[in-house]
Order: sequence, then structure tokens, then C-alpha cells
Amino acid sequence: MERHSLPDDEAPNSIRGRRPRRRNVLIATALVLSLAAGTGIAAGSGLLSFGDDCAGSAVRIDLAASPDIAPAVRAVAENARRNDVTSDGRCIDVQVEARENHEIADDLATGTAAPEYEVWLPDSDVWVERALDAEDGITLTPAGNAASTPVALAVIPSAGTRLGWPGKTYTWAELTAMTTGDDPIRLGAADPARSATGLLGFSSVVASTREADPDGDARIAATAETLATRVSGSDDLVVGSLAQGPTDNGEGNQALFLTEQAAFTHNSADGASDLQLFYPTDAAPVLDYPLNLVDEAELTTDESRAAMRFISLLNEKGAQRTMAEHGFRTAHSSVAPGLVRAAGGRAPQPYALTKAQPPTTDMVKESLGMWTVTVQSARLTVVVDTSASMAGPVPGRDGESRMDVTKASMLQTLKGFTPADEVGLWDFAAGLDGTKDFRKLAETAPLGERAKDGATHRESLSDAVSELAPVSSGSAATGMYETTLAAFKEAQASYVSGKCNAVVLLTGGPDTDGAARTTLADELRKLADPRRPVPLIAIAVGPEADRDEVHEIAKITGGAGYEVSDPADIQAVMIEAIMSLGGSER
Repeated sequence: MERHSLPDDEAPNSIRGRRPRRRNVLIATALVLSLAAGTGIAAGSGLLSFGDDCAGSAVRIDLAASPDIAPAVRAVAENARRNDVTSDGRCIDVQVEARENHEIADDLATGTAAPEYEVWLPDSDVWVERALDAEDGITLTPAGNAASTPVALAVIPSAGTRLGWPGKTYTWAELTAMTTGDDPIRLGAADPARSATGLLGFSSVVASTREADPDGDARIAATAETLATRVSGSDDLVVGSLAQGPTDNGEGNQALFLTEQAAFTHNSADGASDLQLFYPTDAAPVLDYPLNLVDEAELTTDESRAAMRFISLLNEKGAQRTMAEHGFRTAHSSVAPGLVRAAGGRAPQPYALTKAQPPTTDMVKESLGMWTVTVQSARLTVVVDTSASMAGPVPGRDGESRMDVTKASMLQTLKGFTPADEVGLWDFAAGLDGTKDFRKLAETAPLGERAKDGATHRESLSDAVSELAPVSSGSAATGMYETTLAAFKEAQASYVSGKCNAVVLLTGGPDTDGAARTTLADELRKLADPRRPVPLIAIAVGPEADRDEVHEIAKITGGAGYEVSDPADIQAVMIEAIMSLGGSER
């Protein structure tokens, strides 16, 4: 996902160079591709037997496709059935089902059930990367691309007039600057956590703003906060959020992150108001519609060959014409002015720009994390080591202990949370509370919530942090594993949808209980649920703590381990870790 180029720059039907994650798929893919190509040549030369009745011998292939491209792929599949297209002499029966991209990516990453489809066609490599990032997920074999479409900024005509469409061109930063401040243009998008269009659009804003101003994070946050008030749950819903003429009363969106294909579809509908497209000059992210065989090792030879026969068919001229009729760009022609005009683009808008530098993979992940933090309130259970290991002095801190500096850093971090953010506090050490290694000192609750005595939860929590102290015994045993499992279970059981749920673990020493570690890892693998994600942010404080150890545990939950030599750095690490959650590996 390092480049999201326009089709003039790289043909969409080329085999992508994605690195296989869990097994070597190159030989198998090459063999299947050569067989499929051979089948296509034989069909073209009349060497295959095309019977009139295929019902009894057809090879069925189920294909899960992004909702926007599913109608075009379904049309190709229906045409293939009508024409008795075959693989190895047997007709292929491809059934196309429209499925939400983010749902399938999470299902494949979890790998808890066998998929009910042999081919997956999402709208972007964003979802493929998410599915492949999980170590125990379902394997995917790349098999080319079906089409592409650029992400642009669509505006209603009144907004286009204000912005000088089509004659005036902008960067992403310049366009979105018009959506904040006095008399802003109302900008909406599909949720970047669920939409590649929304995510790539927002990532382009982040990259463009930082290019213009390295200290532009405040402007980025302002854009995210503004966008968050006008976000739609899916790509299908976002166009419906547009302002509807003079009766709108200022409620509907005037501009959207939208693909060229979605604008084409909208503008082609009967009675639709024409959208106008701005193609920013500094980036051209595209949806690239990658084709993937799903769990190829489990496919029969007939299924593999039939799937690749259909994939090769999608890249033939007839099928690509069907794609173009549905508003997609293809590998078989240059950018069609008719398509662009129907979608709302006009020269001098740079709709054929090929030299842009769209967001990198790292930028996309960071942007998703930033979006998560900006849009969603945090719900954190903070678990602090109070074993004897935290009593050790911090070099260069005038005799202050790790616990002293940790508490000061935590109190400073609390000041940065909003009243809607929820934070709870536990402490732990081996045998801290009778048979348990942990205590719950403060419930996870909104910081602005007031108790009966009038004190806010923030005030009560600050008092509890200030009172943290290492245990007086000489043992440095932490009881970390038992505590981590208990905190994770409670955080997952009390999960709040729409918030950034996480467990933050601060530990100053190792836990030497190997059996407890194995139990923790096994239990976390069973409990981790991408639909109710509770990532573990594990921060190793000081030289005795083992960052690699806590990272191995944390990544099972979708989180990560960090290391700080000076507890004063905890605040910066916590902020970095929370911001990374939205784009973390799953």
C-alpha cells in the first residue's frame, strides 16, 4: 500500500508485489495463473468443449466483493454463465455477494471460522493489509486488480462556485482549510475506520497539511473534529448526507471525500443533482480493488483453476468495458474524459495526474490512529506495578524513585484527557491482596462524572494516583500475568462501543511465573475479539522490565509493548501508544 497511483502510472491488472506473510504462495499462484491463461487461450481457439447444458458439471465459486464494485462483477459473472465460459472443460458458476470490506478484513484476521467464499475483492489494499497483519488469520493469495478509482473531493454546485470550480486547483490542505474557520464549507465522509475512501482522504489531508506546515497537527485535529460531527457509517450512506437544496437549513454536507466512481454513479442516477469534483494537486490516492484467493491451500484444483479463470476474465476487454460502464478506470484505456465529465470533473482539474505521492502505509496507519483518538473518547484501565521493583532510584533524578516519577508523569497525562474520557486505576504486586496480586483502586468512569460529595472522577483518580506506593516487602515479584488477564477480562466485559477501549500496563520488573505467562497467552488468544477490541498497551519502566516480553503478550490483543528508561517519558509514550491504536496491527 506504499503507492496508490492512478492507472496511467501502473496497470491495475498487474500482479502486486505484496510479501506473503505466512506461506510461500508464489509457486502456487504462478502455476494457477499459467493454467488459467492456458485455458483462456484454448477457449479463444475453440479447443475447449462448450456444452449447452452446464448445470450438472459447473464449478461454483463464491466471490465476496466490495459493495461498489459488486454490480459490475456480478454482470461479468452472469455474462460468463450465459456464454458457458469454462475452466478445464467445466463451466464456471461465480456467485457474487456484496460484503462490507471492514467486516471481512476482521473476519479473516480472526481466522476463527472457514470463509464461505473462495475469492475476495475489497476496494483497497488497506483491508488486505489489515487482514494479513494478524498472525493467525486466513491466508490470502494476491491475484491482480480488477479496476481502480481515485479519491477526490466532491462538492455540491453552490460550494463549487465558492471554491472556483473548475478553474481553481487546490492541495488537500488548502481544500480542507475551507472547511474550518468562519463560514466553513460543511465537509462529510464515510467513517475512516470503516471506509478506505474516508481513510485515504483523511490521510491525504494529514500528509498535505504536514508538508505545508510541519507544526500543523492543530489544524489536522481541527479538521478531524469538524469531520467527526458529519461522518457517515458507510460508503453507501455518505452520499445521502448531502445538502438537499434551499430546504436543507444548513444541515446537510456541502462536500465529501468521495471516489470518482461514486460521483459517477450519483450523477448518472435519474433526478440526481450534479456533483462537482476537485482533484487535489498534491496526492492521488486510489482504490485499487485487489483480487485475492482465500485460503488457497484448502481449495480443490478445480476451484483454484475456475477462480483464476474468472479472474483472468475480469481483465479481458469485454469485462473491462463493463467496469468502465459502471464508472471504474481500467487498464485497457487511458483516463476517459467522458467518465471524468460524468463524475463531475473538468479541466483544468488534474484528473489524470500520475506523479503524485499519496499517503504511505505508515501515514495511513498513523492517520487512522489520530482519527480514533480525535473522534472517540478513550476508555482506559490503567494498571500500575507497585512491587518493590518500583522503589528503585531513577538515575539523574536526585534520588526520586521510579514510582515517584511514574506518578508525576501519570498526573500530567491525566490533565490531557477530556471530561468524556473514562479512566480507571488498578495496582499490582505478588500477593498484594491476600490470594490476589491486584487491587481495583478506582472504577473506569468518565473523568467529568461527579460523586455524591461533589468531587469529579478526575479529582478522585488523581488522589488515588498520588497515594500509589511500592510494597514494603523486599520481594520484587510483580504478579503481572494474573493481573493482566483480570484487567483484560473486566475491560472486555465492560466494553463501550464507540470509544477507544484499552488496558494500559505499567510494569517495573519481570514476572518469573512461566506457567502463568502461558495461561495468559492462551486465554488472550481465546478472548481477543476484533469486534470488541481491547488492545493492551504495555510499558516497561526501567532496566529490570522486559519490553520484548510485554510486547509478545500485548500484540495478541492488537496492542504493543514499549520501553522507557526514564519514567518521565511515560506521558509521551502513552499518547503515542493511544494514537497508534487505530492503525495498529491486528
